[in-house]
Amino acid sequence: MFQSRTHTCNDLRIEDVGSKVTLAGYYENMRKVSRNLGFLILRDFYGTTQIVIETEEMMEKLSGVNTESTMQITGVVRERSSKNPDLPTGDIEVVPESITILGDCIYKELPFEINRSKEADENTRLKYRYLDLRNPAVRSGIVLRSKVIAELRRAMTEHGFMEITTPILTCSSPEGARDYLVPSRLHEGKFYALPQAPQQFKQILMASGFDRYFQIAPCFRDEDARADRSPGEFYQLDMEMAFASQDDVFEVLEDVLPPVFARYGKYDKASKAPFKRIAYNDAMETYGTDKPDLRIDLTLTDATDLMKGTGFEPFDNADVIKAIPVHGFEGSRKVIDKIASDAEVVSGVKAYWIKCGDDGAGIAGGVSKFLQDKADKVIETYELKAGDVVFITAGKRGEALKGGGTLIKTIGRCVPGHMDKEAYEFCWIVDFPMYEIGEESGELEFCHNPFSMPQGGLEALNNEDPLKILAYQYDLVCNGVELSSGAVRNHDPKIMVKAFEMVGLGEEDVKAKFPAMYNAFCYGAPPHAGIAPGVDRMIMLIAGEESIREIIPFPMNKNAEDLMMGAPAEVDKKQLDDVHIAIVRENKD
Repeated sequence: MFQSRTHTCNDLRIEDVGSKVTLAGYYENMRKVSRNLGFLILRDFYGTTQIVIETEEMMEKLSGVNTESTMQITGVVRERSSKNPDLPTGDIEVVPESITILGDCIYKELPFEINRSKEADENTRLKYRYLDLRNPAVRSGIVLRSKVIAELRRAMTEHGFMEITTPILTCSSPEGARDYLVPSRLHEGKFYALPQAPQQFKQILMASGFDRYFQIAPCFRDEDARADRSPGEFYQLDMEMAFASQDDVFEVLEDVLPPVFARYGKYDKASKAPFKRIAYNDAMETYGTDKPDLRIDLTLTDATDLMKGTGFEPFDNADVIKAIPVHGFEGSRKVIDKIASDAEVVSGVKAYWIKCGDDGAGIAGGVSKFLQDKADKVIETYELKAGDVVFITAGKRGEALKGGGTLIKTIGRCVPGHMDKEAYEFCWIVDFPMYEIGEESGELEFCHNPFSMPQGGLEALNNEDPLKILAYQYDLVCNGVELSSGAVRNHDPKIMVKAFEMVGLGEEDVKAKFPAMYNAFCYGAPPHAGIAPGVDRMIMLIAGEESIREIIPFPMNKNAEDLMMGAPAEVDKKQLDDVHIAIVRENKD
């Protein structure tokens, strides 16, 4: 039987020379010098150790053993004659007395080289995730995830929050995305749903007399994958506070998050409290997005009055024209055109530009020929100097803002000097509209969370233009990534009913859709507020990864498939019969 190792593959140092040790790990590779000399690298979770094979007998024992097999090695530590200063164990090596093969790797050819697995095709990596995770560079993201979650738990507990787990099997409710449904065996024709978030449960906890709740909550949404969003399931730092305001929530997260980012992050700079607060409408007008990246020092300015009436049709027909002056631009025309082209591909909105002349007088390039009559005014307005560039976007308000926001991010990443790439910049986006006109329905809809408290309460709902009512709702943004939405909750049944009436749902609809929460609030609920930053997104930012799949142990691919486990998969007829389900195939003829 396998006996415990005496050391890990990262433990041994020069002071261990002469000790008899037992190591266990993976056979990473061997550099074979002759029939009786070879240098084997043994790797475990913690590191690597060099094993020196010095006899034909030992070499023969390893004949036919494939790399990535697991083995136990007992031997004596000695000082290396050729040290490796880049390795913690680089001063020593182990001369084996016995080698025991613990687990054979039966495949001579691996799907990829372990230490270069990140270079492999993503689907191959996901299919062989157990091999991918053997790569220390991949595994480090999962180790980081564990440390960050432990630190978040510690910090929340220190702030007086109690961790409470909420149900996974619940009822379907309109949360804004598609539910994952689970058919009931005992109740024919009825379904559970996996929770999109613990929203209702945590609010009911507040109505139940709990004061501060949190959990690292699993959430399930049937939505498409993105670089910063995993399909199917994700985790969030879910929290709620009774007798709390928006400022109370901000104070907690402004104290909890920066130390975690600064300690574990790729960059050691993180915003300190208080985070900058930006009203939603101001964010859209200034940055072209409600997810601004404050590491970039560029903003939008309104150029509608300045650039209309020039004879250039896209400007003359535009409702809004936005300009982004970029000072100290040193790129060529080819660079300018590429920035405009790349931004247009992402946003779908045409990007234009003009450049201040090399002598600091006049404008040239791009659409400058249409603005020559206003050249002096343009230079004066934007304080242009030789070589400065102004990027421009135009169209309906939404188009101009979207195009401008994309340009800001594209310029920030491409033009040196306009983005501090080694920092974490947090901000709060506040004062979201309570309602909006739906793009598809053309009807009044909730802009974001229907459980948010409207600013002005019942009086505002009764007397104000719905499109001008703001909500006590807020987003937390870091480096242009939305980490979370939160809100002061609508805890008053009268206000709740009225808020839903505005979108065509009556009191009976509210009672039917949210029976437990509505009834709980009817017994007297405290004002409460909360938020739920995405754990996966936070760790992605902390690790400096571009894809969220790099920090999830067993992620799905972009098509919501688990290639390693083969999910989703068909099930047999008996399983379907047990839950009263019949599969009806679509006739595609």
